[in-house]
Amino acid sequence: MTSASGWVLDIGAGIGVFLVGLGVFVVCLRLSAVLARLNDTLDEVDKQLGNVAAPVAAALSHIGGIATTADATVARLGGVVGQLETVAGSVSKTAQVASEAITPSIVNVGAALAGVTAGLRRLTRGMNGGVRE
Repeated sequence: MTSASGWVLDIGAGIGVFLVGLGVFVVCLRLSAVLARLNDTLDEVDKQLGNVAAPVAAALSHIGGIATTADATVARLGGVVGQLETVAGSVSKTAQVASEAITPSIVNVGAALAGVTAGLRRLTRGMNGGVRE
């Protein structure tokens, strides 16, 4: 009986392995059908992209030219802004120097006017500023 049960076990294991192999084979067949359809779809997409590629390349080339022109313009504007900042700094320094030069003169003119005003008061009102003793 031992040998008969061994035969049954061996046959059962063989059939099981055969069925697993058959299942893997069916899965591979289905996968090959899916991949074949995917290959056809990708071929169609490749054809459509081939038709669109030339106009897209031309548009991108045009956009690249515009971007290059814009970059050059921005670079020139950067140089102009730098020069304007230099000029503004020079004007600011000039204004500061002028202010420093004119301020003492204005103070001196103010002091001179105060002195003239005081002298005129004394002249018109007398030495004591119009106070009579």
